[in-house]
Amino acid sequence: MYHKIVQILAQSLLHYIRRNQLLKAGHRVGVAVSAGADSVALLRLLLDLRKELGIVLSVIHFNHKLRGAEADSDEQFVTDLARQYKLQLHRASEDVEGYAAQQHLSLEAAGREMRYGYFSRLLERDLDRIATAHTQDDQAETVLLKIVRGAGTRGLAGIYPQLPVQGSQFSEKTVVRPLLGTGRRELEAYLRALGQDWREDSSNRDLRHSRNRVRHGIMPRLERHLNPAVRETLAEVAEIARAEEDYWQQQVALVLPQVWKGSALKLSVLNDFPLGLQRRVVRAAGESLGLQLEFAHVEDILHVAGDAELGKSGMLPGGWTVSRTPTELRFDRADSGKASSDYEYCLRVPGRIKVPETGTWFEAALVSPRGGYNPDHLLDSAMLGKELRVR
Repeated sequence: MYHKIVQILAQSLLHYIRRNQLLKAGHRVGVAVSAGADSVALLRLLLDLRKELGIVLSVIHFNHKLRGAEADSDEQFVTDLARQYKLQLHRASEDVEGYAAQQHLSLEAAGREMRYGYFSRLLERDLDRIATAHTQDDQAETVLLKIVRGAGTRGLAGIYPQLPVQGSQFSEKTVVRPLLGTGRRELEAYLRALGQDWREDSSNRDLRHSRNRVRHGIMPRLERHLNPAVRETLAEVAEIARAEEDYWQQQVALVLPQVWKGSALKLSVLNDFPLGLQRRVVRAAGESLGLQLEFAHVEDILHVAGDAELGKSGMLPGGWTVSRTPTELRFDRADSGKASSDYEYCLRVPGRIKVPETGTWFEAALVSPRGGYNPDHLLDSAMLGKELRVR
């Protein structure tokens, strides 16, 4: 039974990694280990598969400093585990509570932001991939929370198997989630078969957190009373939604240049699109201006577009307005005449920054002129310093 459980799970993970092209031979892979069952199981599985995959493993631990001695014990557990398997350990600790108060974030959001910031720094200098232990259960919980809070296919896509570092379109370094096709119960059974210990995070039982209420209350009731395979079903919804979203992103990228000029949508083109495409084009246009539009905002914009009354307008987040002319749907900032132009930001090469004054992201990346780029649109890196100034 021991060998059967271990072999089946390892082969299932190997298939998922290869099908989603998460890891390649030669990759330096850091496994994010919290000390919980999921991440310990991921480390043990990748240890078994590392020769077959041809990867170099190390261990990552981030101490959020939220649970005092318990968190320190988790860190020591991970340190011992890395030493046991003679793996390099990357570890860091941050004052997540202080950062949350400073940035007006929840502890969960602040912790994720600081943790992924650390991941980004590791990927910049030491690693090619970071593997996190998000499971099929995490996927199901995420999809259910998205449904309850309101989401289209983008939200229903849930947790992606691969996440580019800092959202960069140029970077090939990513965070990967190899366990999205594996349930938590399978992982715990695998660890018991190995005789491998893990630690329980007491905060995972805190019902003040919405995810814990879903995990310990709602999901078990759905399993008992509606669908015994509800976790697998919700994870399948995410798979379907991701494929749909990938397709529609490609379609929007093709049609957006035809309809979006500067800060205006051409009504003659927009109105010929089916409603589903209209909504996606409007959302994409807003995102290009730094606007995150909710469903109600998109509907208001389309209402203005479909209204025959000239000069019809509507208010949008961030001080933006939308107004209708005979031929266009224009987006303007209400305070655009007062917008400050007195700013300067340092942009590292390579690097990425956001300019709040314009709601715009700027990115500098080192690329090959032979990589399909127009050389006339590139700057010679030999003539640049390590930093650029955005003004």
